[in-house]
Amino acid sequence: MVSTSQNSKSLHKILASKLTLTIPPSKSSSCSPPTEDFDFSDVFGPSFTPSSSSQSPYLTDPPVIHNRSHSFLGPSPRCGIPTSHPFHQTPEEIFSQISDDDDEVEVKSKSCDGTFVEQLECIAEEESEGRPKVGPEDFEILRMIGKGAFGKVFQVRKKGSSGIAEGGDDDDGDGIFAMKVMRKDNIIKKNHVDYMKAERDILTKVVHPFIVQLRYSFQTKSKLYLIFDFINGGHLFFHLYRQGIFSEEQARLYTAEIVSAVSHLHKNGIVHRDLKPENILMDGDGHVVLTDFGLAKEIDESSRSNSLCGTMEYMAPEIIQAKGHNKNADWWSIGILLFEMLTGQPPFTHPNRQKLQRRIVNERVKLPPMVTTEAHSLLKGLLQKDPSKRLGSGPKGADEIKSHKWFRPINWKKLEGRELQPKFKPNVSGKECTANFDNCWTMLPANDSPAPTPPGDALFKGYTYIAPNPWLSSVTQVLDANKH
Repeated sequence: MVSTSQNSKSLHKILASKLTLTIPPSKSSSCSPPTEDFDFSDVFGPSFTPSSSSQSPYLTDPPVIHNRSHSFLGPSPRCGIPTSHPFHQTPEEIFSQISDDDDEVEVKSKSCDGTFVEQLECIAEEESEGRPKVGPEDFEILRMIGKGAFGKVFQVRKKGSSGIAEGGDDDDGDGIFAMKVMRKDNIIKKNHVDYMKAERDILTKVVHPFIVQLRYSFQTKSKLYLIFDFINGGHLFFHLYRQGIFSEEQARLYTAEIVSAVSHLHKNGIVHRDLKPENILMDGDGHVVLTDFGLAKEIDESSRSNSLCGTMEYMAPEIIQAKGHNKNADWWSIGILLFEMLTGQPPFTHPNRQKLQRRIVNERVKLPPMVTTEAHSLLKGLLQKDPSKRLGSGPKGADEIKSHKWFRPINWKKLEGRELQPKFKPNVSGKECTANFDNCWTMLPANDSPAPTPPGDALFKGYTYIAPNPWLSSVTQVLDANKH
């Protein structure tokens, strides 16, 4: 019998180690036309011949900040997986494989009723005058919906709220949100304080129909909290691997919405750097929403970053080679995303990280013949290994991509007004529905478990944030206009 204290230990290590990139072959693969290997040596680089006598700097297995199995807003395990997959194991089988060196603090036995298992005291910070204090005690935990490198993500209900931050007009009862909880000790231990602060700072600056909205941020002595709108359609990852592939029409709308969101980020000097299906949510209407800004960074137009960060399968060659990267790295990741939506898997995969790096930097892209010439052309432009030649890198920026012939059916003004309706809508039964989140997370105890208090609270000074009231902001703008 597994004790409650053992059950409460983090499942992160066992889940992450077992989440593979294996794609089950299609039942119809035997009758499908053979995949054609297009020769793009002038675009994607020459074929790579391994050499045991030479080894480049980027093949040295560097520390990757963010790997594929981590997603701060809840990784969704691959769907359609065989029954032998670890996510089809019973909770007891999974618990029995957890090692004793896990760093999660044990939780005392307590029923899972949505209440916190430790007494949390929100740190008072400098806040705007007239703004009420918000802390973890203001939210009732409903269920766990994900787990990342530094903590957990819960679906929560704001107590005594109408559902919209600071005076919104949602009359459907208590507001439903996603609460991302990050442990300070883990953040400090891994030297990622700047990343966590940057995520909060960036999210307070961007408002876009296809970017998740930050509503609150606050901290206790041991943890950081981010409160987002809850997007109940699940992850794009979840739907992609349930369907296998998307039609070009379906992929076109998703890609256009992602391009629109990333274009907005770039105009504000922000690079996302971790675009992948796990970091893209789908709302109840079928629109995609970009999330997880844990690796995002503000970069000047003339600047470069040398950090090795992202998820390897979606990482641009210049990041792997440590040549310095900028916003053009996001366009490469979007090219990989589009390829995966149309074919069912990224163009470069390998269980060995060094061999995967070699493939990304040196190998040609193989495109199946069913991809149209327009999609083929867009992929060719986005997947240029030389970032200075990549589509979107020119003086027109994202407009180069938006004007590509594959996007000809897209009216960008209507798209950004959310007037283009997706044909596919996830099956949701209401605001609290979590049917599109894998039950390997939702079946876990919904406990915000205790964590040790690390030294150095000053590292996170100024973390508190409350989103402006959109109604009051509009009234203020009208009053200001009347004064003039």
